[in-house]
Parts: sequence; C-alpha cells; structure tokens
Amino acid sequence: MQTDDRIGNKPEMREQRRPNYLFLAGAPVLVTGATGFTGSNLVKKLVKIGAKVTAIARNSSDLTVLQGLPIKWVRGDVFDENVVREAIHDVSYIFHVAAAYREAKVSAETYHNVHVKSTQLLAIHALAQPDFKRFVHISTVGVHGHIENPPANEDYPFHPGDIYQQTKAEAELWIREFSQKNGLPIAVVRPAAIFGPGDKRLFKVFKMASRKWFPVLGSGNGFYHLIHVDDLTDFFLFVAINRKAVGQVFICGNSEPIQLRNMARIIAGRWGRPIHFIRIPASPFFALGFFCEMVCRPLNVEPPIYRRRVAFYTKDRAFDTSKMRALGFTPKYSNQQGLVETAQWYQQKGWLR
Repeated sequence: MQTDDRIGNKPEMREQRRPNYLFLAGAPVLVTGATGFTGSNLVKKLVKIGAKVTAIARNSSDLTVLQGLPIKWVRGDVFDENVVREAIHDVSYIFHVAAAYREAKVSAETYHNVHVKSTQLLAIHALAQPDFKRFVHISTVGVHGHIENPPANEDYPFHPGDIYQQTKAEAELWIREFSQKNGLPIAVVRPAAIFGPGDKRLFKVFKMASRKWFPVLGSGNGFYHLIHVDDLTDFFLFVAINRKAVGQVFICGNSEPIQLRNMARIIAGRWGRPIHFIRIPASPFFALGFFCEMVCRPLNVEPPIYRRRVAFYTKDRAFDTSKMRALGFTPKYSNQQGLVETAQWYQQKGWLR
C-alpha cells in the first residue's frame, strides 16, 4: 500500500479554499461534547462563522477552553431528556460529538447512555424542530475493528472490539435506520485517529519518538490512519451544508495511512535525531493486558496496560477515504505536516524537549 505523504498533499493544498461556511452564519446550532478536544475546535469555528451556538456540558465539565465565547450553555447529561429538550429548542443543526472516555471507572451503562440513548433522544426531538436541516452524527472507524484486508471503505463489516466501539456501532446503526424511516436528514462521519495541537491521546507516541530508542510491539508495520482536528472539524461543517451528504456515511481520514515506524521517524526528524527501533514480541503484552484489565476493572483502577493499546502497535487501521474526496473534500494537512506541527506545539508547551 502506498503511504507517500507527498501524493495529493502538496504544501500549496494547505491554502485551498473551503466551501462558503457562512451559510451557517446566524444558524442555531447545537454541539454535544463541546468541551472535548474535537468539540472545542468545532465550537470555535462555529462562533467565528457567526452561528448561534448552544452546547450541552456536564455539570463537572471545565468550560475554560471556551471561556468568553458567546455560547448558550445547557448543563447536565447529554442523555437526560429534559436537558436535550431545553438545548434543542428551535435548533437547525446538530453536531453530536459527545463520547464517553475510555476509562476503567466508566460503566457499560454509561457508554450506552452517552452513545446510544443520547443519540436516540437528540434524533427524536430533532424531528419536532420546525426548521431542522442536518444532524451530523460522529461515529468512529473503531466500529470496523481490525482490518483484515486493508484499506477498508464505508461498507466494510463492523467488528467492534470493546464496549466503547460496540455502543458507538449501535448508535450509528440506530440513527441510520431511524433516519430512513422518519426522514431525518443526517450525515454520519467516522473519524480516523484524531490528532493535532492540544491532543493528548497520541502524546505517548510523540514522547517515545523524541528519544533515541523507540519500542515496537510486533513488526511495527501495521497501518494507522490519521486526521488532523482542523481537517476533521472542517469536514463536519462541509457535510452539514452539502446536500449530497444527506443520508450518507463517510470515513474521514488523510488520503493515505501511515505506518507507526514512519510516524516515529517523522517526529524524530523534528529534532534532527536518528531513531532506533527495539522490536518486542506482542503476544506476552496481550496476555498481560488481559490480566491487568481483569484485576483492575472491578477495582475501578486504570490498568497499566490495555489490550487495545497493544493493538495500536499490531492491528491495521487503514481506510479508503475516496468517498470523502469524491464529495469534494480534501484534507489540508498531510501526515507529515500534521505530525511536525503537533510536535512543535508539544515542544512549545514544554511537554517535549
């Protein structure tokens, strides 16, 4: 599989103009998951466009990242019908970004409520809004699980590997069926691995790559698919105003996947350092991850090793993003550009030296 970041991602493409998102100026918009990494980036764009933004946030959520912006906050759980009813009143667009964190203390019921029940409540109440235009539902490529014969497109079978992915798959399938039966205008987006300045989930990879030795479980040749948060949130806006997106599912990722070894080389190149890979057998770590999860989860303690983290090194996550590009959307950031920019941000923040 071709993984040359130069193809279709010339620097000048960073300057390409996006569609006129000013169609959303003045539009009443509801965002869930607004205080998270992706949601906060989306909200800032919507505010800049001039949309009238309402956001649902838990009572425990920290609103600092969006402090001072003209946002109507509705505090409470996204799966509380009273909260949904208040937040959705006269809304024309919904961006359902909210997701439950993958933590040991999160129960199966919470995953179901945040992913499935919230989707059902939002969709049902959206039908009652007099000028409703689009429900942008954020799923995940994780619903596909391991890709046996990469790259996978939107029609690849679902093989969710954990409760997070299972409930995300259930929510997506439900709203697609609901939309078909009731005429709710939706667009479903399955993001690849989201990264960019402010991200913390991939920080460990950057930290390891900033050192001389980089441990690799298994071969390290598995494919990983990235999408910069700026491109992803642009795509949310794109499908919100594009008529051809109605009723469709899109995998949102860069034009090409990247191998973990190449990710590490690009990041290490930011410091002009050579990098050496230490290959470690993966099977003992899968067994250790299983044991840690069995012991730690009943105690609500975060396991030091998760099987899904081991899978990060060994499973293929490569996707065909041609459907997104056929709609007229091309990411601005290549893998290399995004990784270098993110490494610079970490360094500026003092997270990397």
